[in-house]
Amino acid sequence: MSKVEKTEEQWREQLSDEEYRITRQHGTEPAFSGNYYNNKDEGSYQCICCQQPLFSSHEKYDSGSGWPSYWMPVNEQAITENRDSSHGMTRVEVLCSQCDAHLGHVFEDGPEPTGLRYCINSACLEFKKS
Repeated sequence: MSKVEKTEEQWREQLSDEEYRITRQHGTEPAFSGNYYNNKDEGSYQCICCQQPLFSSHEKYDSGSGWPSYWMPVNEQAITENRDSSHGMTRVEVLCSQCDAHLGHVFEDGPEPTGLRYCINSACLEFKKS
């Protein structure tokens, strides 16, 4: 699929203020406030901006962080990663590979088999129950 490109005005029309702030301006929702951090239903999580599948409930786990956490994306092509040096720390930012929406960050303190924790904002996701 080709990259989704829209103007800032088009994104603002499509997204709520909170979705826009997080996905397009690299924001973060408060811990334990999002719709999906405690979701236990089976299904898939896709990008709120472009509907690309990103994560599955089969790889979701309770990290205790207050954000939806996954030990891997649906596939390596679903996301891109960038070095993030904001807020006085170095982290790895996770973006949707299709539309460059900011999703969250990935940390190396997750469970096996990957040892990774993809810590993702609920506002970036749309859940499709299976």
